[in-house]
This record gives sequence, structure tokens and C-alpha cells, in this order.
Amino acid sequence: MAGMGLRERKKVDTRRALSDAALKLALENGLDAVTREDIAREAGVSLRTFTNYFTGKYEALAYRQAERLRRSISLFRARPADEPLWTSMTEAVLGPLDEEFADRDMVDATIPTRGELVQVRKLLLHPDIRTAVVKELFDEWVEAIAERAGVDPLTDMYPRLVTAVVRAVVDTAMDAYAVADPPVAVTTLLRDGMAAVAAGMPEPHRLEQARG
Repeated sequence: MAGMGLRERKKVDTRRALSDAALKLALENGLDAVTREDIAREAGVSLRTFTNYFTGKYEALAYRQAERLRRSISLFRARPADEPLWTSMTEAVLGPLDEEFADRDMVDATIPTRGELVQVRKLLLHPDIRTAVVKELFDEWVEAIAERAGVDPLTDMYPRLVTAVVRAVVDTAMDAYAVADPPVAVTTLLRDGMAAVAAGMPEPHRLEQARG
């Protein structure tokens, strides 16, 4: 949050607190049982404050994902121009998660307990949460990739194809994270997915041979 004024930092902190409260309650009580009032109470603010920041619980739950997406775009734009595209994409996508876990000393928290997996599955697969991330952010991804590739984002398919592939990797990793038995860190699944794409999506046994 470098460069932000005190007021802006407080707004960001409030949004994060509300989003984290929503996630905590959803994991503890189930998504259907969570209300706006519960989230506000858990975060220690009024319902009016909640409605000043979010339209409902799904938007609150999706906020962290949207925030990570914004940071990923910034990280991607800052990567070296001569770096392989998929290396830049991987580091940009994983960067916000790695930073969060390092900042919070939450490495172990990347792996859910078995009890949490049922609720995690509901959260990750819920259409209202998946669609709560604004379209403009994905359009910005397209523009960033187009700038990197030196193509027109409106007439060239390449930047939209790359964006679509990254979205597919993230969705697939989240699906796998929700049903993994035993549980596995989502960052591991994301990195494996990006590596498979970067390798040209070889058949699984050939990918294992390439790693060996």
C-alpha cells in the first residue's frame, strides 16, 4: 500500500477485514448461514459500514480474489520485458499469494483441514462468487499482455487467449484444491498448472519425464 494516504489505507484495511470476516464465517458456519449482519459484527463494524463497501456477502467473499488480481497485473507489468511470457505470468499470479502467506506467517494455512474442505468447495465453486470479480480487471489483463506482446488487444486474439488460459488454470487449480485428498497447498497446484501450460500441455506421463 505504498504511496497511499492514511484515509485510503484505512479503507483498504476495512475492506480486507470484512472480506476476511466473511471467509471465516463461511468456513465455520457454511456459506448459506452467513449474513451481512454477521460479517459486520465479526469485523467489528456497523451494517451501514458493510454496505458502504460491499453490496452483499458474495462480493465481500470475492474481494480478496479481486485484490490479488489487481496486484498480479501490477506485478506482471513490472516483470522484465525479455523474460519468457509464462515465467512472468506464473510469478505474477503466484506473487500476491506468496506475499500474503509470508506477511501473515500463514504457510500452513494454505492447506485446509479436512473439515474446511467441504465449505471451501462450496465457496470456490459458487457461481455468485466466481462472477463477483469485475470484468474490467480481466480486460486490464488483456491490455497488459497486449502491451507486452506488441499487439492490438481488440484485433489480435493472442492476449485474450493467454488471459483465458490463465483463468482456466486458476479455476482448475481451485477446483483441485477444493477436492484434494489429502489436502495440498493451492500455490503448489497453481504453479504445477502454469508449468504444464508453459511446457505446451504434454501428456501427463511425458510431463513427468520432462520433470525427471
